[in-house]
Amino acid sequence: MLDLLYPRNCAGCGQPSPNPFRYLCWDCYADTTRVEPPFCHCCGDPVAGDVQHDYTCFACSRQTPHFDFARSAVRYEGGVGEALRALKYEDALWLVDDLADLLEACVRAEYEDVEFDWVVPVPLWPSRQRDRGYNQSALLAAALARREGLLYKEKSVRRIRPTSTQTGLTAPQRAANVSRAFRPGFFARLEGRRILLVDDVMTTGATVNACAGALKDGGAEAVYVVTVARG
Repeated sequence: MLDLLYPRNCAGCGQPSPNPFRYLCWDCYADTTRVEPPFCHCCGDPVAGDVQHDYTCFACSRQTPHFDFARSAVRYEGGVGEALRALKYEDALWLVDDLADLLEACVRAEYEDVEFDWVVPVPLWPSRQRDRGYNQSALLAAALARREGLLYKEKSVRRIRPTSTQTGLTAPQRAANVSRAFRPGFFARLEGRRILLVDDVMTTGATVNACAGALKDGGAEAVYVVTVARG
């Protein structure tokens, strides 16, 4: 009945009544590359070739990240990439559940043996969140927390200064852009907590790394990162 009144179309190609997701058809999902081994044991960045052992990328070898591990469900491309851009820039809030499906699958596959205390989103600068009307990472994190039966703690980490968009910046520029941009949240009791940090897209990992550093400064025992897509 709802499909008759409010027809659903694929966010990637526009096909009506898409499956297997609510707003993503199989063709668009299949056209998106899943992040699968081999990848960096620490940050989850895929590597080309046949690697039969735990592999650590050059970036993580040169400077150990603040987060313990980071994993992503798919590459930032295809129909899922279109859905993420629509959620972030076009107010397509109806896509949250489809993207949360991917997050949930990634967490269950990659963090099966980890017990999390809190789910925490990467925060936006307040004026940017007011302009957009929402924080897409917070929507995804809240949906994931409900599915996994975990506590959702939105204000565990905060931005203390505005930053320019990371789009188009090199890896060193991205790291400098978010350096010292985060602090533990007011009244956040982070001591000994095992945090699942959620963002929509991870490219070089500069933003989630800066967030993880702030969480550990506040006393978090471990910070695990999960994102829908890897840039």
